[in-house]
Amino acid sequence: MDTSSIVILDFGAQYTQLIARRIREQNVSSVVLPCTAKLSEIESYQPLGIILSGGPCSVYDADAPAADPAVLAMGKPILGICYGLQFITHHLGGKVSPADKREYGHAEVSVVDPETPLFAGLPVDLHVWMSHGDEALELPPGFHLTAKTSNAVAGIANPEQKIWAVQFHPEVHHTRHGTELLRNFIFNICNAKPDWTPQHFIQSTVAAIREKVGDGHVICALSGGVDSSVAAVLVHRAIGDRLTCIFVDNGVLRKNEFFKVQENLREKLGLNLVAVDASGRFLAKLAGVTDPETKRKIIGNEFINVFDDEAHRIAEQTGGVDWLVQGTLYPDVIESSSVKGPSQTIKSHHNVGGLPETMKLKLIEPLRDLFKDEVRRIGRDLKMPDDILQRQPFPGPGLAVRIVGEITPERVALLQEADDIVVAEIKAAGLYQQIWQSFAVLLPVKSVGVMGDQRTYAYTCAIRAVHSEDGMTADWVPLPYDVLKKISSRIVNEIRGINRVVYDITSKPPGTIEWE
Repeated sequence: MDTSSIVILDFGAQYTQLIARRIREQNVSSVVLPCTAKLSEIESYQPLGIILSGGPCSVYDADAPAADPAVLAMGKPILGICYGLQFITHHLGGKVSPADKREYGHAEVSVVDPETPLFAGLPVDLHVWMSHGDEALELPPGFHLTAKTSNAVAGIANPEQKIWAVQFHPEVHHTRHGTELLRNFIFNICNAKPDWTPQHFIQSTVAAIREKVGDGHVICALSGGVDSSVAAVLVHRAIGDRLTCIFVDNGVLRKNEFFKVQENLREKLGLNLVAVDASGRFLAKLAGVTDPETKRKIIGNEFINVFDDEAHRIAEQTGGVDWLVQGTLYPDVIESSSVKGPSQTIKSHHNVGGLPETMKLKLIEPLRDLFKDEVRRIGRDLKMPDDILQRQPFPGPGLAVRIVGEITPERVALLQEADDIVVAEIKAAGLYQQIWQSFAVLLPVKSVGVMGDQRTYAYTCAIRAVHSEDGMTADWVPLPYDVLKKISSRIVNEIRGINRVVYDITSKPPGTIEWE
């Protein structure tokens, strides 16, 4: 690493990724590590400060997540949030116990030590977001109270040890002055500089890739989407012609996508691209499979097998291939492997959850710590065309996770046609770039219909459109009725095999964006 960061240790909080975002919004580098990270790993990021996240457990639970208590003695400024406050209290000699009155949601906090730098410039009465069942009953030696609610401790500090903590969540929008509080920690306490910009990221990432790869040859797993395309351009800038990009038709791409992506990547980005039609190979592996996780792992493993085959072929031409580039993003890491920490795994993903342990290629994931909107900003600074950067996210397993149940060539063809109609009408309405994702889902449900004078018995298609900032949470989009009407009319009239269209109005949580 050639830059300093604020390191966030994840104790399993649902808001951990928001802490990282709030820091980066100040143009300061941040990285999330599992709370179990070793001191050497934490130190490798040259931490200007350390934030201990919230978490759902009690410090007294048998399986409570725990960091190395030595973190508290590193001499770096520390900010504990929610569970982080309780962890600090518990491990430094204070007492934590179940609260007489739990606090969840909106709360009023009184700042009792306005001189503490964490609350500098903030009102003495704060409207915050609480989420805790335990409380700090006795403070550790050397700590003093900085804020409180009517029921419990809300802030503590030990400036001599460079430790501050709050019981509420400053990273969420519900805490009105939360951003100012985080700014105080970042700039006033950690003395960070706002120098983490897209250009800085590009320069440092290109240099790191160049150093890591040396004289080696790299293959890049390209999907044609934003993530893999930006990753490829970064690697291409670092090593030039020693990058060979591989685009695979896995049999569950969108309509005409195999040809459109080739045109985009070769003509608009100038990348050295090998296109592999492996559709038959994938569909044969997926035949008869209905379990969503099994589908994802089959596709993930088969991707790597295809890359491995291609790597051997390319190696014969180049003298060897050691590296594989993937466009993995931070939400993929969180939801797939929980950053190897205590957060709950939500899904497997071909970029991170489906890699076999025997994979022969070493990974380069230059975007692993970024969110989608940050990747788009990087792409703009790389002068990449908007029609690539503004493309809506598309899952690694493709249409396989939008066909509920068994994958067959016939069902893939049905969904390709329906999805093409959805995207076309969303674009025609001028809504495509305003929506995070919009797509069709083929359900394993048949129902009776009447078309003309004929009785039909055909599939149901669901339409999904959501707003999101980074894919971690999402709200369904109230599409205009005329747009829904046009989509529905076209699907049932133009696609033989679908006779019913429904609209999904579920947010994330409780649902996920994809159906599988």
